Amino acid sequence: MASSTALGFAGLHRLIESRAGATPTGDDIPFGFGVLARDPAGVLDLPRGFSYRVISRMGEEMDDRLLVPGYADGMAAFPAPDGNTVIVRNHELGPDWFKLGPYGLNNERLERLDTSLLYDAGSGKTPGLGGTTTLLYDTRKHQLLKQYLSLAGTLLNCSGGPTPWNTWITCEETTWPKGTGGTLEQDHGYAFEVPAVADGKLTRPWPIKAMGRFRREAVAVEPKSGIVYQSEDVDNGCMYRFLPARRGVLREGGKLQALGVRGRASLDTRNWEDTPAIPVGTRLDVSWIDVEEVESPRDDLRLRAFAGGASRFCRAEGMWYGRDWVYFACTSGGMNARGQIWRYRPSPMEGLPGELDAPGVLELFIEPNDAGLIDNADNLTLAPWGDLIVCEDGTPEQFLVGVTPQGKIYKFARNAKDGSEFAGATFSPDGSTLFVNLQEAGLTLAITGPWKA
Repeated sequence: MASSTALGFAGLHRLIESRAGATPTGDDIPFGFGVLARDPAGVLDLPRGFSYRVISRMGEEMDDRLLVPGYADGMAAFPAPDGNTVIVRNHELGPDWFKLGPYGLNNERLERLDTSLLYDAGSGKTPGLGGTTTLLYDTRKHQLLKQYLSLAGTLLNCSGGPTPWNTWITCEETTWPKGTGGTLEQDHGYAFEVPAVADGKLTRPWPIKAMGRFRREAVAVEPKSGIVYQSEDVDNGCMYRFLPARRGVLREGGKLQALGVRGRASLDTRNWEDTPAIPVGTRLDVSWIDVEEVESPRDDLRLRAFAGGASRFCRAEGMWYGRDWVYFACTSGGMNARGQIWRYRPSPMEGLPGELDAPGVLELFIEPNDAGLIDNADNLTLAPWGDLIVCEDGTPEQFLVGVTPQGKIYKFARNAKDGSEFAGATFSPDGSTLFVNLQEAGLTLAITGPWKA
């Protein structure tokens, strides 16, 4: 996958012996952390020297006497005052997936909840089963201390993103309107904010309507300005940014805009066979186009934005800010629809009048067009040493894949349990632990090992 000259990037990657015990030489030397050793328990194959713990399982009783919901998806980890780690975790559940929900097969545990804190009670029949759970974890003792439901009544919470003010923005990946199925009481398709604290309490669900209503997948926040970047998981979606009226107080409103490319109005970035190709490494100056959310919201924001000159992206999903870039994955972009990873470098005057003279830059970072390298990139995060860790959502095998700042790709872990996707990869604040979900298996894992040489 890469020559031996690439090994030792920043002194952080390790050469590990092959599974057979022989030391590879020349072009056979494994890149990254080495070849994957089979897990005797059949859960997660990792390079030698690494290990994992299952810290949470779907269906377990939590500290609030509700059940760990299924379909865990996006996550982020935050520092707790006592040196522990707070993890906020999404659950991508629809309104009638009762066997995967937190309230039991017949919603019998719903009575343990203050139902005034449900965003959508579903007319008492299909309460929103998505939302978030919060975990408190001790990375020193490798021990889960607490877990509980922290946002209730939302739907299909796929991914989101952490904020610099210590909250998690969770996103509904659906635009089902009020009345869907004859039971929904609220419009869906909004972002919600959850404090990254382990107080055992439910968050009151306030939809941040000024951020737009669409099939929002993930967000990333530029720390200095507090600008929120947003991805949209549809084949003809757009990329958005939200300029808050006041940094860190998103509910006070702000301006919603869609990403466009200067001099190339309504650019199609998907690189499909019927679209003009954008070569890897291409850097494009960006302009931002105002989009207004209508009074009675419809699922047409991307169509109006594209008609106004915004660029089109294919299933923009995982997103993460780090090292002055916003990275985002387009799961079905590329010539073979196997995925792209783009990155955006904000202007030094991002969101200010001087931005016109020093625009932000959009770059096609990688487009492997080879499922053997990356198969439908989804959630992603930035490791402490600068590599991306990418969750696959392809078939038939699922890997966690590393990508160096130079765009070199390596396999870090394999889902040995089933064919479902990885989701929610995120590092603990101390850099010691990588947390990730096996979505259909209903497992949240904590991975430790020799991250640095």
